[in-house]
Amino acid sequence: MPCDRMLIAYDGSEHAKRAVQYAGRFLSAERAILLTAWEPMVRQAARISGLAGVMQPEWVPDEEIEDIAYTDARKINAEGVQLAKQAGIDAEARTVECTTTIWNAIVDCADELDVDIIVAGTRGTTGLRALLHSSVAEAVLKHGHRPVFLVPPEH
Repeated sequence: MPCDRMLIAYDGSEHAKRAVQYAGRFLSAERAILLTAWEPMVRQAARISGLAGVMQPEWVPDEEIEDIAYTDARKINAEGVQLAKQAGIDAEARTVECTTTIWNAIVDCADELDVDIIVAGTRGTTGLRALLHSSVAEAVLKHGHRPVFLVPPEH
């Protein structure tokens, strides 16, 4: 029995590609949304310089020029939609600007669309690496309010 709405989180990584393939193999939905969350370059630069302890210069993006991160997100999203079609999923494209964290953008979009399930790939890190690098998939599972279909990396 298919669900009504499925949200597939897609960032272009091999893990996300694998999740799309498994979603096509095991899940069906009346409506599938392939989501790519993106963070504007100005915020990425501020975060990185802040982590490095470098003073961030005053940088205001030109309103006339499209943010390269948004351009990349749309390209990645289109690739994901094509991959979903190849996996038998007729997914609609959606990008969302991340204002806090990627996982938060995914959970908020899932709530907004009232999806029945969220699909995501995992990196499969353990031990010290897992402690140093927070997992988007783990945070979606922990903070989301709906079922999550997690696909681990191939071993």
